[in-house]
Amino acid sequence: MTTSAAAGLRSAPDANKTAYRILMAISLVHLFNDSMQSVITAIFPIIKDSMSLTYSQIGMISFVLSFTASLMQPVVGMYTDARPSPYLLPIGMASTLVGMLCLGFAPNYMLVLLAAMMVGLGSAVFHPEGSRVAYMAAGPRRGLAQSIFQVGGNVGQALAPLMVIYIFFPLGQKGALWFTFVAGAAIIVQFFIARWYKDMLLVLPRKSRNGSARGTASKARRKQIGYAIVVLIVLVFVRSWYGASISNYFMFYLNESLGVSKQNAQYFILAFGLMGAVSTFLGGPMADRFGRRNVIFFSMLGTAPFALILPYVGPAWAFVLLLVIGFILLSSFSVTVVYAQELIPGKIGTVSGLITGLAFGLGAVGALALGHLIELTSLDFVMQACAFLPLVGIMTILLPSDRKLREWSS
Repeated sequence: MTTSAAAGLRSAPDANKTAYRILMAISLVHLFNDSMQSVITAIFPIIKDSMSLTYSQIGMISFVLSFTASLMQPVVGMYTDARPSPYLLPIGMASTLVGMLCLGFAPNYMLVLLAAMMVGLGSAVFHPEGSRVAYMAAGPRRGLAQSIFQVGGNVGQALAPLMVIYIFFPLGQKGALWFTFVAGAAIIVQFFIARWYKDMLLVLPRKSRNGSARGTASKARRKQIGYAIVVLIVLVFVRSWYGASISNYFMFYLNESLGVSKQNAQYFILAFGLMGAVSTFLGGPMADRFGRRNVIFFSMLGTAPFALILPYVGPAWAFVLLLVIGFILLSSFSVTVVYAQELIPGKIGTVSGLITGLAFGLGAVGALALGHLIELTSLDFVMQACAFLPLVGIMTILLPSDRKLREWSS
């Protein structure tokens, strides 16, 4: 990074303006972080053959990665809500770097699990603190800021198929070692972000770092908020399970049921991920304009008809449908985080860690459960059954409206 760029990041922050330079920097690190998480998934076709792994073992690797990240994210969020810690960002990325080293040299299944755990720990530190940086840098544009932050992660996840084609097929498992350089670059960028974060703590009053907490809510209001959180968790659960069915197993479905080669199947998953990244970016501004609950409703029920058709079409239409599904389904990815932040203000790290952690954790449970279900039934059956999941999105109507949230905060 040049001296002038570093100075720009170091300049005195203005809490009333959107800090686009910081948002772009934290989004870039999010891309690095999630691309290294995606290395674990991307290497599945390689280690499934080289280590003779079952679908259940593939699911377990995904489970360890995601469950580690999800379990620790709310814990990190609660800690940093009380004690903001700018330099946790590069420390967490150091754990991911170690995970990449372990993965590149892992001779067996157990060490792959260890590598997944180290990457998961790094992710657990990054996501709640990254969300806090995005919140602090947002100024008046919270939806846009969260979208900029989240789109980096979605692009990183979408890169997994390209990693398979251009890194892991030619280089095998050792290709993971190249990502230690990515982790190193992320650590450098995060040091500059951490310096801005530290300066911002001096500018912002404590309540503005985490959002202004509501006054003491009545028992009835707390019950309504708790009910809304449960509904939001169910929606994240459904979105994560359906996403896990596509990102973890649809490549095998394409190969085994539709006759698409393993290499070409990666382009289908790439299409799904890239369209999801586009819609993640657009989802925040759409929510700022049309309402958070409306975008969540659209992303769930809008996906349903296309998901129901997907298991019954050929490769060409499957590619088209994955583009549409990826765009609609993930339009609410950043929106659910902002909605939860407004539902429970004053706990930005905790809420962000909870919602994004749930997305990882429930996706992990989904990947593990679906792997077992495939072995008990068939790949075709699981793809057909998962197609019904987005219909649960009808529960969005049970969430409080955006106007109701504003009334509660006034």
